Parts: sequence; structure tokens; C-alpha cells
Amino acid sequence: MIRTLTAAALTAVLALPAYADFEHRSSNDDVATVMDRLEQAVRAAGAMVVARVDHSGAAEGVGMELDDAELLIFGNPQLGTQAMQEDIRAGLFLPLRILVYRDGDETVIFWQEPEEMLDDLDIDDDAEYLERMEEALENFAEAAAG
Repeated sequence: MIRTLTAAALTAVLALPAYADFEHRSSNDDVATVMDRLEQAVRAAGAMVVARVDHSGAAEGVGMELDDAELLIFGNPQLGTQAMQEDIRAGLFLPLRILVYRDGDETVIFWQEPEEMLDDLDIDDDAEYLERMEEALENFAEAAAG
């Protein structure tokens, strides 16, 4: 019994750092409103919106239910290209993404930190463009939260 509890506790502790790689903000507004603000903030900053994916709409289209959830895929080639010049495999993770979903009474704005997202690649953790990506994500999330 003690071994089982110890193993479970160790597994839980080891799983914590992975979640620490993510950031989030909350809003009291519905997903569509938050996504509209997010998309507007991205465009106003001069970044390119690649796609807006309606996960719950796609689920509905195949007769399944899913709480409201949308994903915005966007990027700034001036920043993303620098990452790909250092390591072309960064293209697997770029452009950037922010997920907006309904969780009970709140809407969550959720994204992964670029430094952590690209951590296993040959990219310097202190690269200036990573800081700029993180700042942009935080600014976009704040604007989306309202």
C-alpha cells in the first residue's frame, strides 16, 4: 500500500513541470467574444492569422458534443523565421497557437511558453526573439481576456 502511494505521489510530482510550461488567463466572456478580441489583437500587432479552428463546431459536425473551444493559429515571420534559421525543426511548432475554451463558468485562454516549446531543439533559451514571442502571447491573452 505504501509503495503504491509513494509511486502515485512520485508520478504526480514528476508530472508537474510539464504543466508549468503553459500559461493561461481567464475571462468571464464567452469563447467567441474572447476569440474575436484575440484575433483582433493579433491582426492589430501586424501578425498573420493562419487559421481559426472551431473544435466544438467540428465535433458538432460529426454528431459529438464538446464544450466551446477554439484555436487561433498565428505568427510573425520576422520572429518565427529566426527560430527556424537556428533549427529548422522549429517549423513543427510554429506558427504559434492559443487555445480558448470554456471551463465551467469561465473562459480559459491557454498557450505554451515558446522557450519551453522549443526547448529540445538547437535554439538558445536566451534568444531575444523567444522573449518577444512570449511578450506577444501575454499581450494577446490580456487583450483577449478583456
